[in-house]
Amino acid sequence: MTVQVQQQEDWKAHIMAQARADGWWQGDSAVVAAISGGPDSMALLHILRAMAEEEPFRIIVAHVNHQFRGAESDAEAAMVGRLAAEWGLPFESAELNVPAYILDTGMNTQSAAREKRYEFLKQVAHKHSCSYLLTGHHADDQAETVLMRVIRGTGVSGLAGIPARRKDEQLELIRPLLRINKCELLDYCKRNGVPYAVDSSNVDRHYFRNAVRLDLLPLLEQYNPKLKESLVRLATMAAADDDYMQDQTLQAFKEKVTPYGEGFRLERRWFRGLHIALQRRLIKLILNCSANPRQMLDFQHVEEILTALVREHPTTTQLDIGDGWVLKREYDEVYIGQGFPSEVGFSYTITDTASEVLIEEAGQRVILEHLEGFIPYARSGLQEASFDAGQIKFPIQIRSRMPGDLIQPYGLNGTKKVQDMFIDAKVPRSRRDKIPILVDGDNRVLWIPGMRRSSHALVTPNTRLTLLIRLVSIEN
Repeated sequence: MTVQVQQQEDWKAHIMAQARADGWWQGDSAVVAAISGGPDSMALLHILRAMAEEEPFRIIVAHVNHQFRGAESDAEAAMVGRLAAEWGLPFESAELNVPAYILDTGMNTQSAAREKRYEFLKQVAHKHSCSYLLTGHHADDQAETVLMRVIRGTGVSGLAGIPARRKDEQLELIRPLLRINKCELLDYCKRNGVPYAVDSSNVDRHYFRNAVRLDLLPLLEQYNPKLKESLVRLATMAAADDDYMQDQTLQAFKEKVTPYGEGFRLERRWFRGLHIALQRRLIKLILNCSANPRQMLDFQHVEEILTALVREHPTTTQLDIGDGWVLKREYDEVYIGQGFPSEVGFSYTITDTASEVLIEEAGQRVILEHLEGFIPYARSGLQEASFDAGQIKFPIQIRSRMPGDLIQPYGLNGTKKVQDMFIDAKVPRSRRDKIPILVDGDNRVLWIPGMRRSSHALVTPNTRLTLLIRLVSIEN
């Protein structure tokens, strides 16, 4: 057995082992194989057929005629159809008038072809109840993709290149040949008598990828003959790094970023404590929720938002960040999202028999307990307070602030405006109407949760009935 044949057997064995590990090669599996007619996809189909002979599974052959090359495209479709029939495989094909679609949408040629192609492939997968879509992308495609992204400008995510696996709704896209180069695939087809077509448009330097393949890579390989291998290795390492960083970003998002209105709220001080790599990714993750994320994820755009979040002054900032989104910073709180939630007042009446009240506007629940005797729970700054129920005039209210509200803070002489307390505590203006305030039947402020309680209705050893009130955040 020659070295080349042994190498082919080795990577075939690797593909089969990986397929078993990934779970798409088993008796009840069904896959759509996207077959263009080129040597890469035809080699893939031959390998899949060999796998099915060892352990049967359903293979649906799907071919797209983009109608770019007239009779040449038609001949490729006919060749793929004949081979599918010869091998007893279901065949689905479509003629997509991509040139007309380009005229209608103004998209570039490759983007338009890709969009229409995957639209058809998903339809085929749905028709045949397939969970997997396989394509013939190979190592040369990966190397070209990484180099193209470097030239255009990219981050770590871009260096990861073409993913070997990608979940798209109910369909998983798999690229089994991503570690195998084009020369190996050509040799495999020749040794195994696998027919294939040569796409004449592959030598058209009008396409950026072709220029990279035909001109730039050969030039750079004069300095590193193994450049393609190096680029594929870079993509593999970058993909692992990117996966880890994305996981860390998602964890930070879940722990500290709160849905608010049609956007998100976060604490600036916490954000500043993150590594700058996580800061950028977190901004991108939030912006990905916009209607046009591609428009929003420009590097300079992300840097402008980052600067607004980390600088100390001014303490209040508002930026129009595009697509109808704004960034609003007030002291240590930041809102990023669609417009800004309007301020809505609220008021809930609580009788002396109530046990719980839901405050949707504030995202909190008020829990009331009537306890016999002296229960000294009045602890300033917490989300709970205790009162002598006998000294409170019912019904009481939990409401948003009102102009002229005054409180007689426990431990201080005289009264103070609630508005001034918010200012002293650096409560963002946008949140002041969301903070619930407890007032008695005489409209006297008893408690501002999380800040101060008043000196009225204090619990003493003489208290016969204690009213314990707690505020609990509603899980979003």
